[in-house]
Amino acid sequence: MTHADRFLLAGVMGDPVTHSRSPKLHNYWLAKYGLTGAYVPLAVMPEHLRAALRALPALGFSGCNLTIPHKEAALEIVDQVDPLARRIGAVNCVVVAADGSLEGRNHDAFGYIESVREAQPAWRADLGPIVVVGAGGGARAVLEIRLVNRTSKRSKALARELGGPIIALSWEERAAALEGAAMLVNATNQGMVGEPALDLALDRLPVSALVSDIVYIPRETALLAAARKRGNRTVNGLGMLLHQARPAFHAWFGVMPEVTPELRAMIEATT
Repeated sequence: MTHADRFLLAGVMGDPVTHSRSPKLHNYWLAKYGLTGAYVPLAVMPEHLRAALRALPALGFSGCNLTIPHKEAALEIVDQVDPLARRIGAVNCVVVAADGSLEGRNHDAFGYIESVREAQPAWRADLGPIVVVGAGGGARAVLEIRLVNRTSKRSKALARELGGPIIALSWEERAAALEGAAMLVNATNQGMVGEPALDLALDRLPVSALVSDIVYIPRETALLAAARKRGNRTVNGLGMLLHQARPAFHAWFGVMPEVTPELRAMIEATT
């Protein structure tokens, strides 16, 4: 696929959006693969999301990423939603088709799985129960699963919606849920810069368990630091960020990019 006839454009919509490392990531790939274009941050308030998305074709954008708080709202705005994004219940990538229509996709699940495979290639998902803290868009992408959320009504609703071996537990049961777990996933924003640390004691978590956090700023959250100190293997959220971007870049520009050591080091230097 060639793009010699136009300046390529994509971006990320969020509120706020200045924290996003996606511009550095995608602009690195544009330069690496010799493509002329730019990936830009787009500060869009929730009430302006529909107008902003609908403006993408007229402005010449190939698409955009979506971050907090737009991932779920976009489902009702785009023209079509791929089956995985529909099942997850959130959109993190919008692709502008040749006819100007908008397709919503979700690459968070791909990014999460690839990040765990990269960081812990020997780990297996069938080693035992997985404890997921949070019931938002991030949890939908990484979901026997024990789902814990501060609002039990939301965790129970997500468990019913997704089906399968998911047990919704109350916030008060979060420590007990760690008993015998093979993996713990923080799918909330707790631990992110500017947010309080996740309120969860790890005493009952087996040392053999893998501890994963989808937060990538900071690279090591208080949860990961506590887990590492007690001997658990850990995976931070940076790999998920890097790998979820690959299929988006491919959808917009026709090139499936690689996560290189140089790229990882560049992004790590900013987190």
